[in-house]
Amino acid sequence: MSDERSTDGFDLTRRGVIRGAAVGGLSLPLLAACGGGGSSTPEASTSGSSVPSVSAATADIPVGGGKIFADQLVVITQPVKGEFKAFSATCTHQGCPVTQVQDGQIICPCHASHYSIEDGSVLSGPAPKPLPSYPVSVTGNDVTVG
Repeated sequence: MSDERSTDGFDLTRRGVIRGAAVGGLSLPLLAACGGGGSSTPEASTSGSSVPSVSAATADIPVGGGKIFADQLVVITQPVKGEFKAFSATCTHQGCPVTQVQDGQIICPCHASHYSIEDGSVLSGPAPKPLPSYPVSVTGNDVTVG
């Protein structure tokens, strides 16, 4: 039989690959990777759980924008001059790190979720809930999270 999608009896279509993976015992990881409902990512909160510690110069946080601290998974924003906010840099959809702050939005590249720099609320995308916020303090020219 000369089927373009079949080689030596193997079905190379997406359905065939998934069917083969399921038979091979890989169905659970495949299904978990395709889940879109809830989030298994631990949420940050303003009380109780661990709050990362980040310090930056106020001049490093642009007005109407923000800066991502990838190592600490924190984004600090300055929606208006002199007002600083901090949020988790982990998308609430599937746990990808956000990578950009642009046009008043915190952006996750994985599935195009966009969050507000003012309150972390979801502006668009599949994200089910806002970014958790962290306490911020400003002393002189320094902004501190945690």
